[in-house]
Amino acid sequence: MSYTAFIITPSYLMKKRRDFAMGIRTLAALGLTVANPQFPTTLPSPEEKARQIHRAFCDPAIDLILAQRGGYSAMKALPFIDFGLIRNHPKLIAGFSDVSGLLNLIHERSGLTTLHAPMVINLDRPSAFTVKSFLSALNGFPEKNLFKEAPVKVYHPGTAKGVIKGGNLITLTALIDTDWEIDLAGAILFLEDVDEKLHEVDRYLTQWILAGKFRGVKGLILGDFRKIRSSRVFEILRSQMELDFPVVHTPYIGHVKNKITLPVGATVELNTETRQLLIQEINLPRRR
Repeated sequence: MSYTAFIITPSYLMKKRRDFAMGIRTLAALGLTVANPQFPTTLPSPEEKARQIHRAFCDPAIDLILAQRGGYSAMKALPFIDFGLIRNHPKLIAGFSDVSGLLNLIHERSGLTTLHAPMVINLDRPSAFTVKSFLSALNGFPEKNLFKEAPVKVYHPGTAKGVIKGGNLITLTALIDTDWEIDLAGAILFLEDVDEKLHEVDRYLTQWILAGKFRGVKGLILGDFRKIRSSRVFEILRSQMELDFPVVHTPYIGHVKNKITLPVGATVELNTETRQLLIQEINLPRRR
């Protein structure tokens, strides 16, 4: 595999130069050339973040656009992003956490499949599972079962087919009732969060329920909610709504060591009997 990656700064800056350098070394060890390996020290403005993303998509030498880290403020760049430009220069873009807002909107408005994937900050000492899943994505997902080798717990049985969307709960909640609210009709939705208290997660999910965000959902995947048991997250939903779609939990989605790379925008089938999440259709950009 020969990939050239461009590192973007859509959210916060990484604090430690050493962690950034280790992430770059990991990418090199995986066969990727990083076009801009210099340690970023200045946080771009929202307009500058959008211009950085545009430059990366327009550069014919770049195959992968990878966020250095998440945190906060990626959504501020949304009004300045030219989704038509992105549509006309298709490439892989990857990240998670705060970046999940960008991933879903880029898919919805350009048609690209984006990657909910580890970032530079997560690649300083990645687990073997994380590397295997990430490389599978970069190689076009030869492994169609996204849950392979991941633990899966079933909360509500069933089989469902839909477009996989989702990401960080607090980030996607902040987009509700804005021009950037994501469309979940026909979606297999996945959600995760980190360092939120139970009552805060309850408040966010209750807002989703009151806003009718689960009405078109075909299936739900609960990822990791650090320090909150998935059973308690499920109970928030079960106590307030009638579940007519399958619900599962895997701890391998979120701010965790073992991380599944998920193709946002791919059509997948969630099967609770086999505990599989199978890619049915996927539209990945062609390599150079």
